[in-house]
Amino acid sequence: MIIDCGTCAVAGLACGDCVVSVLLGAPQLLDLPAGMAGVGAGVGAPSMATDMPESPVLPRMHVEDEHAAALEVLAGSGLVPPLRLVPRSRAS
Repeated sequence: MIIDCGTCAVAGLACGDCVVSVLLGAPQLLDLPAGMAGVGAGVGAPSMATDMPESPVLPRMHVEDEHAAALEVLAGSGLVPPLRLVPRSRAS
């Protein structure tokens, strides 16, 4: 599983209650101008916004299937928050 916070529609809004923040710490999104929450570039990915100021680099990680399953069990038990990633829909 690839978790790319740069593609998350709720980046900045749901980070505080997401397992990624438990693993890596919350992304530094507090200084974003209004309307930029959820806009960012994953590590090694081009920015999704071309007419906005340079986007922050948000975490992107590969999680092995066994580890993803373990995180789901931990989240289901209430020991860590669940993954709150909501992928942005792409224009067709």
